[in-house]
Amino acid sequence: MPNSQWTNESVLRFANGDDPVDAITRRAREVVVTAMDAGWTGPPFDPLELARHLQIEVLPRNDVRDARTVPVDGKARIEFNPSRPRGRMRYSVAHEIAHTFFADCTERIRNRASYHELIGDDWQLEALCNIAAAELVMPFAKLPEFLEPLTIDAIAETRAKFDVSAESILMRVVKMTTGPYAAFCASRVETGANAGKYRLDYVIPSPAFRRTERGVLLPESTVLRECTAIGYTAKGDELWWNDEMVHVEAIAIPPYPGLSSPRVVGIIRTSEAAQLSLITYLKGDASEPRGTGPRMVVHVVNDATANWGGTGFANAILRRWPEAQTAFREWTTKEGHRLGATHFFRVDSDLTIASMIAQAGYGPSARPRIRYGALESCFEHVSAAAIEQGASLHMPRIGCGQAGGRWEIVETLLSEVFSSRGIQITIYDVPDQHARRQDEQTALRL
Repeated sequence: MPNSQWTNESVLRFANGDDPVDAITRRAREVVVTAMDAGWTGPPFDPLELARHLQIEVLPRNDVRDARTVPVDGKARIEFNPSRPRGRMRYSVAHEIAHTFFADCTERIRNRASYHELIGDDWQLEALCNIAAAELVMPFAKLPEFLEPLTIDAIAETRAKFDVSAESILMRVVKMTTGPYAAFCASRVETGANAGKYRLDYVIPSPAFRRTERGVLLPESTVLRECTAIGYTAKGDELWWNDEMVHVEAIAIPPYPGLSSPRVVGIIRTSEAAQLSLITYLKGDASEPRGTGPRMVVHVVNDATANWGGTGFANAILRRWPEAQTAFREWTTKEGHRLGATHFFRVDSDLTIASMIAQAGYGPSARPRIRYGALESCFEHVSAAAIEQGASLHMPRIGCGQAGGRWEIVETLLSEVFSSRGIQITIYDVPDQHARRQDEQTALRL
C-alpha cells in the first residue's frame, strides 16, 4: 500500500514520514540488536526474556483470549494466555511487545484482535505489529538450503523445528531469499458488502519482489477459499492486483481471536524478476580482493585502541597497508573512537579500506565483544560509500573471530542492508591448511 494510503494516526505518528513497514522493521531490529548486545540469545529467542530486558511486566492470565497490552500506572503491561500453543503464545507476546513501540500504547487496552473486530483503520496498526513480531521471534534464524525454491510444504515441515508460527517463519524466510517471492497474510471478510471475499492484511516482499499493496480484495475465485480448516493448503496461479499473474501457495492458520474463519498465510511468486546473487563465497585472502573496478576491503576494529594488532584480519591489513592504520589513528584522535563509526582510507582510485568500529574492547571476554547494533550502523556507512564509489565489497567473516560474533547474524545484516541496493559482496574463507598441504604433497608426487 503506498504511503498515502496509510491513515492510522498511531502509525503515521510512529513512522514520522517514513514508510511504516520500513519504520517498524527498523525499530524491531534496533530492539533485537540492543538486546543481543546485552546477552539475549537464541534460537529459540524467548520473547518473555526480551520483555524483561525491556523492563515490561508480563503476566500470564487464562481469562485473556490471546494477549493484550494493558496500561498500568503509566506503563504498559503485557498479559497473555499461557494455554495457547507455545509457538502461538510466543508470537503473541512478541506482537504485544511491538505495541509498546508506539507512543500511545498506554492510552488504552490493546487486545490482539482480528481484522474485522478492529475499528476503522486500526487493522494497519495490527498488521505492523505482526511484522515486528516476526522480527522479534526469528531475528537472525538461518533457514535450511532445501527451502529454496520456497514451497508452503517445506515451510510447514520446518516451522516446528524453530518453535515459531507459520506466519513468523514466512515473514523471515522471504527476507533471506534472492528470488521473486513475497509472504502474505489474508483474512476472510465476514460482514458487509464484501462478505466472503479475502483481503490482504499485509505483503512482505523479498528484494526481487516489487508489489506490496495491502488492504486490497482478492479475486472471488482465489484458491485461498480452499483453506477452510487449519493446516489445509492450496496452490494455484491467479491474477492479483488486476494485472499481476502470481503463483500462490497458502496454508490456513488459526483465526483471529473471536472469528471462525481461519486466516491464510503463504507465498506468492512472480516469474519475471531475475534471481539475485549478491553474496559470493570464495576460498582465498580478503586482503587480495578479486575482480576489477572499484573495490572496498571491509573489516572490524575495536573501540579501545587505535592500534591494530593481534592475529585478526586488522593485523593483515596493517601488514599490507600500514598507511591505512596510520590514517585511522589520526582520524580517531580528531573524531573520537566510538562504536558505530567507520573510517575510510583510499589506497588508490580503485581500492578503499573501510574500518568499522563494532567491537567493544579486546582480549578474553565471557561475552562476545561484537556489538551488532554498531555493526549495522557501520554497514549503513559502508553502503553509502560503496554506492558513491560504485564499489564491490570484500571481507572475511567479519566479527566472528576475536569479536566472538555469529556468522548467521552478520550474514543476515549484510543481506538486509546491502541486497536491496545491488551491492556485490565477496566473502573470503581461508583454505583449510591441512587439505592444502595434502594437495601440495600430492602435486609433488605427480
